[in-house]
Amino acid sequence: MNTLNFLLKNYKNFNARALKDATLAYWKHVDGGGKMFWAVAGAMSSAQLGITLAPAIRAGLIHGLSVTGANLEESLFRLVAHDSYKDFPDYRYFTKADDTKILDDRMRRVTDTSIPEDEAFRAVEKFVVPMWKKAMASGDRKFWHEYFYDLVLTIGDDLYEGDPEECWLLAAAKARLPIVVPGYEDSTFGNIFASHVKFGDFSANIAKSGIEYMVDFYDRYRELSKGKGVGFFQIGGGIAGDFPICVVPSIKYDLEEDAKPWSYFCQISDSTTSYGSYSGATPNEKITWDKLTQDTPMFVVESDATIVAPLMLSALLECKADPKEANRIIKEATAAKKPASKKSAGKKATAKKATVKS
Repeated sequence: MNTLNFLLKNYKNFNARALKDATLAYWKHVDGGGKMFWAVAGAMSSAQLGITLAPAIRAGLIHGLSVTGANLEESLFRLVAHDSYKDFPDYRYFTKADDTKILDDRMRRVTDTSIPEDEAFRAVEKFVVPMWKKAMASGDRKFWHEYFYDLVLTIGDDLYEGDPEECWLLAAAKARLPIVVPGYEDSTFGNIFASHVKFGDFSANIAKSGIEYMVDFYDRYRELSKGKGVGFFQIGGGIAGDFPICVVPSIKYDLEEDAKPWSYFCQISDSTTSYGSYSGATPNEKITWDKLTQDTPMFVVESDATIVAPLMLSALLECKADPKEANRIIKEATAAKKPASKKSAGKKATAKKATVKS
C-alpha cells in the first residue's frame, strides 16, 4: 500500500487533496459494486499511460472507454514500434530547423517524444488496409475500434517492440470492453481511411458512424449503470469527454426514457476555469445539462494527467489487490482527521471551565 499511504499522508490540500479525495471516492464506488467509464483525450497513449491503464483494465477497475482516434491507434503504435520511438527532452529549446530535421528523419514529434512513421504508421497500414478491403468485399460494417480490436488480437507477438502488458488496447480487446471513438476521422488512420475512400478502394460505410456509436451507447450505458451505477472519469476535454457524458440527457429527453445519472465524476485537466470553455467548466455546470446531479461526487484535479493518472491508478491497484487492508488503512486515516463535533467540543469546553472554577 505504498502509494495509498503516500497519498493519505502527504496530499492534504489544493490539487493534491482533490487527487486523494477523488481516488478514495473512486475506490469506494467500485468496491461497492459500481463501475467506472473513462474518457481519454490528449496524447496519453504516446505518453505511455498504458503502463498503469492496462493493469487497471485487467484488474476490473475500468469498465468502458471513450477515446480519441489518436489514443486508440497510438496504443497500437507503442506496441509494435516502441523501440523505434525517439525522445527529445530538450524540446522546449528547439528551433524551427530542429523540427524540420525531425520531419526529414520521418518522425512525428508529440511534445518530448516522437512516433516513427515507417515503424508505426506504415507498419500498421500494411495490416489494417487489407482488413478494410476485406470488409468492403464481404459487405461487413464495424465500429472503428472493432477493426483495431481485431488487429491487436491477431498480430503475432513477433511484431511486438513494446511490452504487451503495458498495451491498454490489447487489455481492452481481451476484456471486450465497450468503447466509443467519437470523431475518429481526426486521427492518422482516419486520414488514411479517407484517402482510400477518395481513391475508390472501399466505401466510407464500412466504418460505422459517430451517430451509430451513440445509438449503440444507449444500450451499453444501460448495462453499465445497473446496480450501483457507473462513474465518469475524464482526462482532458473535447469530444472524448463531451460525447459519452451526453448519453444520460439524450436518453431522458430524446428517447424519453428513464436513465440513471452518472454516479461519480472526476476530470483531470490542465485547462483552468474560464469563460465558455468545456475543458475549463466546473462540474456543477453539468447539473444544468442533466448530466450530473447535486448529489454526484465531483472532483477536478487541475494538473498534468501524466502525473495524476498513474498515481491514482497505482493506489487503486493496491486497493484492488487487498481490499480488506485498503479499507482498514483508509478508515484509520480518515477517522483520525475528522474534527470534533460542535456538541462534543461544547462538552469539552464546559468541562474545562468547571475544572478551572473548582
